Amino acid sequence: MEPGSSRPDSFGEPPPAAFGMWDEDMASPRVMVDVVLAEPAWRRFLPQADALARRAAAAALRESDAAGVITVLLADDRELRRLNGEHRGKDKPTNVLSFPGAGPGHLGDIALALGVVRREARAAGKRPAAHFAHLVAHGTLHLLGHDHLAAGEARRMEQAEARAMHRLRLPNPWKDLGVRGALA
Repeated sequence: MEPGSSRPDSFGEPPPAAFGMWDEDMASPRVMVDVVLAEPAWRRFLPQADALARRAAAAALRESDAAGVITVLLADDRELRRLNGEHRGKDKPTNVLSFPGAGPGHLGDIALALGVVRREARAAGKRPAAHFAHLVAHGTLHLLGHDHLAAGEARRMEQAEARAMHRLRLPNPWKDLGVRGALA
């Protein structure tokens, strides 16, 4: 989440424990990830988006002792434009937004825009699943307090993202990238 933004009230109430799904090597009984499919076209773009979102969040959380619930909203560009305008004062859609939790047991919410994610993956020549997983890990790390406003903290966040992607056996999104902070 960007500084000065606040948590939206339109999604992200903690779900019952039955919503969590984990791979054995990423099991974490401390964190549950609820995926809300607000834009059905996500199913065509990434048929297993919900499972990959859970795995990516778990990979990012692996080094943390965080406990609680994370909600991942898979939305369209219009919804992310609304959220970006309302919480960051920017009248445009963005790839991913993170909002800190509203109370005990709620780590926070992550929202992704289908059109932006699709366009970015295509423009960068990245596999859609890899780009999506990277953005979910990025949003999860924001919920844990990481940021990328200053060079040092951006580098630490990039390294944490690269470790999360390695756990998923996906490419390092920063390898051979000439420009840092592309998610800023």
